[in-house]
Amino acid sequence: MANSTPVTSDQPARYMVTSALPYANGPIHVGHIAGAYLPADIYVRYLRARQRDVVWVCGSDEHGAAITLRARKEGCSPREIVDRYHTEMQAGFAGLGIDFDHYDRTSAAHHHAFAQDFFKTLNEKGAFEVETRKQYFDEKESQFLADRYITGVCPKCDSAGAYGDQCEACGSALSPEDLVDPVSALSGNAPVLRETSHWYLPMGRHETWLKDYIENGALDGAPHHDAKAWKAHVKGQCRSWIDGGLHNRAMTRDLDWGVKVPVEGAEGKVLYVWLDAPLGYITATQQWAEKQGRDWRPYWQSPDTQLVHFIGKDNIVFHCIIFPILLREHGGYLLPHNVPANEFLNLEGDKISTSRNWAVWATDYINSFPDRADELRYVLASIMPEQRDAEFTWADFGARVNNELADVLGNFVNRVLVLTSKYFDGVVPAPGGAFTPVDEALRAHIARAPEEVASAIERYRFREALQEAMGLVRAGNKYLTEEEPWKVFKTDPDRVRTILNLALQVTANAAVLLAPFMPSVASKLSNTLGTTGLPWEATGSDMVTENTQLQHLPILFEKITSEQIEEEVAKLGPHNKNMSDALAK
Repeated sequence: MANSTPVTSDQPARYMVTSALPYANGPIHVGHIAGAYLPADIYVRYLRARQRDVVWVCGSDEHGAAITLRARKEGCSPREIVDRYHTEMQAGFAGLGIDFDHYDRTSAAHHHAFAQDFFKTLNEKGAFEVETRKQYFDEKESQFLADRYITGVCPKCDSAGAYGDQCEACGSALSPEDLVDPVSALSGNAPVLRETSHWYLPMGRHETWLKDYIENGALDGAPHHDAKAWKAHVKGQCRSWIDGGLHNRAMTRDLDWGVKVPVEGAEGKVLYVWLDAPLGYITATQQWAEKQGRDWRPYWQSPDTQLVHFIGKDNIVFHCIIFPILLREHGGYLLPHNVPANEFLNLEGDKISTSRNWAVWATDYINSFPDRADELRYVLASIMPEQRDAEFTWADFGARVNNELADVLGNFVNRVLVLTSKYFDGVVPAPGGAFTPVDEALRAHIARAPEEVASAIERYRFREALQEAMGLVRAGNKYLTEEEPWKVFKTDPDRVRTILNLALQVTANAAVLLAPFMPSVASKLSNTLGTTGLPWEATGSDMVTENTQLQHLPILFEKITSEQIEEEVAKLGPHNKNMSDALAK
């Protein structure tokens, strides 16, 4: 078996970052954003600010039974479905400032060709076992049923409506034969069992090295990554799978939409979506490299690269077990350095549900709050479900925007600029004398804040990082309130020079530290202060140059009104009518 090359350096030469490919069978909602896209965007923006070599890719997952089911429901072709949502999802991402280096699609010809070649290599190396088994068949539709074509009762949590590959209620990965009382999603009838042949991945062969890789961060006895840095729930889910014994899993399906299986005897079969889709990360990188005139291979094959997958917890097993097995069996590819999967984001006391239209859709938010992407980014980062499920409510959204962004950050920046304009004609004053102990305490906070924020981001603790960055703003706000420059100016204008200079340094530092979270707001602040383009390494000290003429800055944050909150709650429909009625009283 060919070995994958380990990553051993604490400071890699480059980073390969991916976000889960969203299914192109529906729009993007806040749960998606908080799960796999905002955390990756924050992480990558930070790496870019540190001037590190990083590539971040994503793309539409355009195969699988979910696509064909949606097409069947809407009476159109799978191609029409994926074309529509490929465009819509990109609009949602762009509207919220999610800035991929390249966004691809798995229905593209270049992806099909690569996936087929990858499969053939695996097949030639003996990675699969061809087995004939009984599979569920819909007699009315004359069709074998792929995983998502079957629903039933989950054997682990007893929830109805579980799919043949996964229970969305408890997150357990399943096989169709695991379901209790299975039903065809095509006809609604109970399916029957018929024989069909498929190419299976014998995962049991890989239990020993997988356990060492996940539990100890080792590969073939050599260090690969810091296993302690992996989230407990990620390791726990992987451990549960391995301890329960890994079974053979079919890597092909009886479908007519997808990547055709490129071997003899596989007519009418396509690649399993969880073989096909993760390869989209590689083909997206190849497309990025081609456009940039770069070589894609170091990002996937060099030992001094760190590969990081951002996903939701429902995709852990595929990224931590199945995809690593495929990469290792093929040979020559890196295995993930970390998979910082997030838990789920709920909505107004209930689980987000696409089928029930119980969601806050990205495009709806953008339409309701144009040019206010940063407010949603801030709120989602504040409540990000990093270790456990979290909840989004419109009331909390309004409170955080009003009480934290408007009253803390916005108010602080406005006071500093207004006072500088009033006393010094908007020109940055030089400190007017020796620093007091209070000044030195604030300067010390400025000096340590960048490392505190950086440390949290590099540990994938984005909530903590945001709190540290806002902590600097709060310290500046407290300093300004307690030093009272509007009073001191009457008797000691030189002292006010020092106070406002330090307050402006807080603002400039905060702009850089907050940029991964709120890029638009941070850009406005830096433009106003004349610090645009300064890198992360410039933080921790004075950033604003004396005698700089400050630019005009409109109000950063308009407050969210109770009427706006009521309107957004009402959009959620009758499911939340009681809350809407309560807010209206």
